[in-house]
Amino acid sequence: MKWKRLAVLASAAGLFFCCGRSDDRNTFADLPVAYTIQLKETVLGVQTVADSMDVPWEINWGFDQRIWTTEQGGTVSAIDPVTGIKKQLLSIPDVWRKRSTGLLGMALHPDMKSMPYVVLNYTRLQDSVPVSRLVRYEYKDDTLVNEKILLEIPGNTGHNGSRVLISKEGKVIWATGDIAKGENAQNLKSLNGKILRLNLDGSIPADNPDPGSYVYAWGFRNIQGLAFNDEGILYASEHGDVTDDEVNLIRPASNYGWPLISGKINTNQEDSISRKISIEFPLKAWTPTIAPAGIVYYNGQIPEWKHSLLLTTLKAQSLHVLKLSDDGQLILSDSIYLGSVFGRFRAICTSPNGDIYLSTSNRDWNPPNGFPLKEDDRILRIFPLTKGEIKKYRPFIVQNTQLSIERQQHPGQVIYQQYCASCHKENGKGIDGSFPALAGSQKVTGNAVDLIRLVWNGTGTEPQMPAFNFLQEDELAKVLSYIRASWGNETHDITAGAVRNAVKKK
Repeated sequence: MKWKRLAVLASAAGLFFCCGRSDDRNTFADLPVAYTIQLKETVLGVQTVADSMDVPWEINWGFDQRIWTTEQGGTVSAIDPVTGIKKQLLSIPDVWRKRSTGLLGMALHPDMKSMPYVVLNYTRLQDSVPVSRLVRYEYKDDTLVNEKILLEIPGNTGHNGSRVLISKEGKVIWATGDIAKGENAQNLKSLNGKILRLNLDGSIPADNPDPGSYVYAWGFRNIQGLAFNDEGILYASEHGDVTDDEVNLIRPASNYGWPLISGKINTNQEDSISRKISIEFPLKAWTPTIAPAGIVYYNGQIPEWKHSLLLTTLKAQSLHVLKLSDDGQLILSDSIYLGSVFGRFRAICTSPNGDIYLSTSNRDWNPPNGFPLKEDDRILRIFPLTKGEIKKYRPFIVQNTQLSIERQQHPGQVIYQQYCASCHKENGKGIDGSFPALAGSQKVTGNAVDLIRLVWNGTGTEPQMPAFNFLQEDELAKVLSYIRASWGNETHDITAGAVRNAVKKK
């Protein structure tokens, strides 16, 4: 039965409250509050401080009280969040953009006054082959000059990473992806699927785990977020395959498992591997996946969120607040806010006064249903409302709201939403050149045994599809039946017995 998906406002309650924004402003008070979040005691407001952007892939709070941002097409800008004035600092002409490539991570030196360095990562083509380049610029006269190449490694159209940090000690931390070749992550001779540590001149630090190697830690699929806490503990958020997105606490000279183990131990094979190889397991893993992106440590003015990791997500279109133990070694709770209100979130930063800034990612290669909106992409500000503002917006503050789905669903639709819709889309049309359409597909409507085996085993060719053999036989039967009955396919159902027979007979 066809039905229109309702927004679910879980964990945080709020109400979308639309009104126009002014581009001629002198204070944050000139901006409308577009959304509210009721916590236990604090009420938060959400404002748009910048819009109409070209996928702001990274945002940093600058020493100059501006938000520094990379846009995927190849520009670096600084935005005054109060006035909205945007100043372009750099345009890189040879940035190559396809799918998740382009101008990606950025880090500002912690002491920009004495060490005015900015480190960027971008993808370029070299002899028609993608490479991932790490570069250092100097900030001078409100522009970036004197490019210095620190390192180049192989790239791809996906799984490039790539977040960058500069530690208090002045070391560059670079998270790289496995470029869709899982074997890279365990190969210590490859710099893909790693966390690398460099000096600011591109040399290898003498105190690296191996003084002859940039590799600081390994065994990663596609890291999308990096953050230090106040004590210098390093955390990373990472995309899993079809299961087990992760947040990890990063230790030097440690193996994080990919592709040998995803998440924590779930199978006998993974248990056997863990007995032979020392593996660091995640602080938290998510199945179904949420596509974690930017991450930041928060200890600011919002009391309910102090001493937490704030994690943005793409697929789940939400902000996760991950409460940490006192020593920062454990995640105690996971609270979810802003679900499906503003679309995909890519990056996050905080200001010294504890305001939080998020960037949306709705004009990238994989927009969610209903996006982009004309205002996209945006940078949003989250901040505590004053008593006067709470009184003003009281009619729009809703506590503990959860809208229910009132119409009947196909039994396989929830499974499809969890595992398939982010690629093949809710309408089954996929993404041209990346994920094939399921609507009208002969592979979907044809021989049931071939379809079962294809989905059960996955594919090793591009576009690559992971194996779904972690699902129960009845779960796979339900989701395949939903696909075969949707978007005009109108083909007969698949039973759990059919799945069992197809898998055993292969």
